[in-house]
Amino acid sequence: MVITPIKENTSTNYSLEDWLQSPPEGTEWVNGELLEKEEVTLKHSRIQAKVATYWRNYKDTSGQGGEVYTEAPCLTNKQGRRPDVAYLTPELMQQFGEPAVLPQSFPLIAEIISPTDLAEDMIAKSQEYLQSGSEEVWLVFPENSWIIVITKNQRLVFIAGEVVRTQTVLPGFNVAVNELLG
Repeated sequence: MVITPIKENTSTNYSLEDWLQSPPEGTEWVNGELLEKEEVTLKHSRIQAKVATYWRNYKDTSGQGGEVYTEAPCLTNKQGRRPDVAYLTPELMQQFGEPAVLPQSFPLIAEIISPTDLAEDMIAKSQEYLQSGSEEVWLVFPENSWIIVITKNQRLVFIAGEVVRTQTVLPGFNVAVNELLG
């Protein structure tokens, strides 16, 4: 997903505190700037919807509860982010309710990587999530049929023909990489 600065003077007149109160749709607050997320492909949207659907169905059928969100705002290291897909545990739902912006990273996050995204930026973003309360981050590379699952203690790569599994959040969830990305 390409993220670009908003062209208007909004960026300079809009603080992180403003963003936390009422984040404009499709924006992130990064390094002191209001940035606009731009979806670049139908494939990205399709995979985002599939990840959200699979996680939602699994949390329901397994009885683990919680909630799955797409593009939901959260605060990380004093930056405002919108992960492509995020799962919030029942415990954190009870603790925080549903504020305008979750005051930490979601426990489980998936970022769908667009061809224009830089790998270094996405790895840094995953580390930012992990340092802000996330327990597990999935970096989904549709063009290469790779899913990298990152936790504080491990980094695993799942490729076409394999089955990707959650490591710490939503225990027991698994899906074939081909099914998720196909």
